[in-house]
Amino acid sequence: MKVAIFAGGFGTRLSEETSVRPKPMVEVGNRPIIWHIMKMYAQHGFNEFVVLGGYKVDYIRDYFLNYRGKRSDYTIDLDTGEVQWHDELSENWKITVLDTGGDTMTGGRLKRARKYLSDGPFCLTYGDGVSDVDITALVRQHRESKKWCTLTAVTQPGRYGALRLNDQRTEVEAFREKGAKDGGLINGGFFVCEPEVFELIDDDNTVWENEPMDRLVERGMLGSYHHDGFWQSMDSLRDKVVLEEIWSTGAPWKTWND
Repeated sequence: MKVAIFAGGFGTRLSEETSVRPKPMVEVGNRPIIWHIMKMYAQHGFNEFVVLGGYKVDYIRDYFLNYRGKRSDYTIDLDTGEVQWHDELSENWKITVLDTGGDTMTGGRLKRARKYLSDGPFCLTYGDGVSDVDITALVRQHRESKKWCTLTAVTQPGRYGALRLNDQRTEVEAFREKGAKDGGLINGGFFVCEPEVFELIDDDNTVWENEPMDRLVERGMLGSYHHDGFWQSMDSLRDKVVLEEIWSTGAPWKTWND
């Protein structure tokens, strides 16, 4: 199963960092946050990624094109171009980096990746949030539910949009994105989607969290996986500082050994 990652927004609330790099490339613990997200998925056996880039996408391209060289010692023969790697540090990942347009909205970004994601269910998440969510259990619940999409519901202050779930907390009955004043459960990302969701996206101007989510709710096809554990997004410089502090003291989302 492939993992699509939203990575094309301007990140204006983190402008201190995003003036020179896209938000998914802002570092936590000397590694871009998108790297942390990929490591999380890889721990659950998901190693194929489709990065939905846009703003400063070349920064992401350059990072992964040079990933092996930046993390490994090597000897290069400048005459022949032959490279011998020493103490190689790499990942068993296959990464597709797409330029989905500088001004394209989230739904449009996803639809532009359709040809890479239409061969079956796929995971989808934002390129700025980490969690200790059990992705294996999330995928299992999604498969059993027969929904077109399952999102991860997490608890976070009311500056985010609140969700209303059914009594079993397995289906979303109302979806309201950022702007709600109440707290409670919110959309934490970490979606699992079926290819049918592409039919709910109109064009580049479609926001994934608006019309597609509403249409899924209307059809009874938006499921919910409830996560009570750690979840944190990086929307501002303050959030970055918080994540750096958590990383330095033992990050809950770090389930791998380096």
